[in-house]
Amino acid sequence: MKSIIILAACGAATLFSSAADAQVVARISPVDRFAWGENVGWMDFASADNVPDAVGVRVQTGFLTGWIWAENIGWIRVGNPGGGPYDNTTGDDYGVNVNITTGALSGYAWSENTGWINFSGGALASPAQPARIDFAARRFQGFAWSPNIGWINLGNSTTFVGLGCPADLTGEGDVDFGDFLAFFNCYDQGDVCAEIDGSSGIDFGDFLAFFNSYDAGC
Repeated sequence: MKSIIILAACGAATLFSSAADAQVVARISPVDRFAWGENVGWMDFASADNVPDAVGVRVQTGFLTGWIWAENIGWIRVGNPGGGPYDNTTGDDYGVNVNITTGALSGYAWSENTGWINFSGGALASPAQPARIDFAARRFQGFAWSPNIGWINLGNSTTFVGLGCPADLTGEGDVDFGDFLAFFNCYDQGDVCAEIDGSSGIDFGDFLAFFNSYDAGC
């Protein structure tokens, strides 16, 4: 059955290449989900408990949405409700942007209890430790900066904020036809969200890696 769906998706890809625009590129891994704040402790990028309209962080095409939970400082919102990309020029248009080609993170998240968190801050450190998403390794890296709580480490060699199932490009928690459309759109646009096999290039190997991940059911 999945083979039939794969063939159908391949045939329909050109007809629906724009259907996945602004779709979720990835959700946060349910296992690798924690960043470390030097002064506030663990920060959970996949939690959505206790807030009715909250979800964990989502990586959209060009920006982040959702919430981070930190036991010691409460909720942190990575983007305003209107969605991005965000200008970050006023308090009504804030949020964390993602360069979908390089993975670089920029802009601001907001904590009601501690204020602004600058995801461009790590790039200004000496030496520079820019906040970014390594799409090939499927994980966050680098540091964000808050003037009130200090550095936030998005990951080291053992504990990091990771991306979820490679085939779940729509971020719905499973794999279906929509994920094929999202993958083919990323591939057609040359976006790094189609980089599935970790080769740092978008090629036929990514098709194979995507299909294998889908077939395995993540």
